[in-house]
Amino acid sequence: MKNPRNILITGASSGIGQALAALYAQPGVFLAITGRNEERLRQVAVQLKEKGADVETALIDSADKDKMAQWMEKVDTAHPLDLVIANAGIGGGSDGYEYGEPVSQAREIFDVNLTGVLNTIEPVQYKMAERGRGQIAIMSSLAGFRGWPGAPAYSAAKCAVRAYGEALRGSMKKTGVQVNVICPGFVVSRMTAVNKFKMPFLMETEKAARIIILGLSKDKGRIAFPLPTHFLSWFISVLPDIAAQKLLTRLPEKSR
Repeated sequence: MKNPRNILITGASSGIGQALAALYAQPGVFLAITGRNEERLRQVAVQLKEKGADVETALIDSADKDKMAQWMEKVDTAHPLDLVIANAGIGGGSDGYEYGEPVSQAREIFDVNLTGVLNTIEPVQYKMAERGRGQIAIMSSLAGFRGWPGAPAYSAAKCAVRAYGEALRGSMKKTGVQVNVICPGFVVSRMTAVNKFKMPFLMETEKAARIIILGLSKDKGRIAFPLPTHFLSWFISVLPDIAAQKLLTRLPEKSR
């Protein structure tokens, strides 16, 4: 969608979410943003208001279905949403664990990166369909093309939302609602800052946000970048399992 005026972004207190909000902020634009860190969220809101945007914040965990629904329904009633970006996510891997990633960590990652996405989509999906317009963007990852032994739950959750979003795009097409899946590679953020390994083609946050906004304006079904990492992720996904496993087990583990 070009020039959305009423926008909601989860996980907007840092990283890509913050960069997207900053680029969308301008006079005449309403931005509803969430985050789990009150001070960072407050600082982002100040910056957006300085750019002339009308801003509403909510300190909500996207994994909380009831609170997300109540807040999003209130926002959509006052400002019918043109664009919702389900961006909130957390990282985590198997680095430092003797026996692989613990299930307790996997549950936490699934709660935010998978269930949190559904909690962001559900309150607006049918309202947008009834209006015959709107756009839902889902933050996946290039890690979602194949299970990565160094980050089992993270890659699994990102794979799930990628497949869900791509399927939802087709099933929602007749309603006039656009659904887009975003698959970034390594982007400078608090999440990638803890990685102890060299990240190929690491991209600055603002550049990544500009690529995403351009892709959303053109209604690209899958916005995947950068190209070399996208190709490598795709290539590994189509390799025979024995070859993919041999390659992936040599890669570094993602930090907790």
